[in-house]
Amino acid sequence: MNSTYSKRKRFKNWRARRPFLGATLCIFSGLIILYVPAQLYELAATPGNMLFVGFFLGGLTLLMGVLSYIMPRLSTLLGILAIFASVLSIMGALGGFLIGTILGIIGGSMLIAWKPVIADNVSQVQSNGDHTAEKEVASGKEVLPE
Repeated sequence: MNSTYSKRKRFKNWRARRPFLGATLCIFSGLIILYVPAQLYELAATPGNMLFVGFFLGGLTLLMGVLSYIMPRLSTLLGILAIFASVLSIMGALGGFLIGTILGIIGGSMLIAWKPVIADNVSQVQSNGDHTAEKEVASGKEVLPE
């Protein structure tokens, strides 16, 4: 059971450092958008058909979700691209019956809003302790450690 706990804890730590929910919604959005052109694949070879655009934009939305897992610092840029791709997919894939478009907009917005955690609680506690030591030195009352 100890190994299961450590795997859960590692996954939780990995998830905390990434825009997990926004990226997951973008991946689901891309899969839903890709579903429509995949069902109409036989018509995609006809000239003048917009299904190729559906494949491209659905794949782009899916790719933005995967890349936001890999490169979380670029989540703002990837979120903007995911929103554009999901909105434009209405032309080529009906936006995954609009469900894919809505999930893409929500997921992209969550990618834009995500901010990385700069410091964890342990370093914040240590920094508070450093301020206490500075105040003691400034007041002239040095407390020697025992």
